[in-house]
Amino acid sequence: SLYAPSAVVLSIGKGDASGPVTVLRATTLSCAPVPGGTHPAPEAACAELKAGFAGGGFGGLLASPDPDRACPQHFDPVTVTLDGVWEGARTSWQHTFSNACVMGTTLDGGEAF
Repeated sequence: SLYAPSAVVLSIGKGDASGPVTVLRATTLSCAPVPGGTHPAPEAACAELKAGFAGGGFGGLLASPDPDRACPQHFDPVTVTLDGVWEGARTSWQHTFSNACVMGTTLDGGEAF
């Protein structure tokens, strides 16, 4: 194959990564050789992951929260995970947000999750 495989499972779960997380939604995403999987917008999600991948991780997916969007101060943790193979290498990434609103503003309405 001319392309290193990129196929991951993306999930959103309720709970903190340090404890049990109940998966609320999971989807598969294949980005190479062509976008596909069960993800509703594979082309956009692949482009977002490619742009957010830096230094061996996906921290580039995290933006500064939108200062014009106020989120409640309650703690109701939500954890996003990415597991699979990216550009031919095994990868696993997760991030916990204090609540779903903070997740939405930090991921900047992205397509991946």
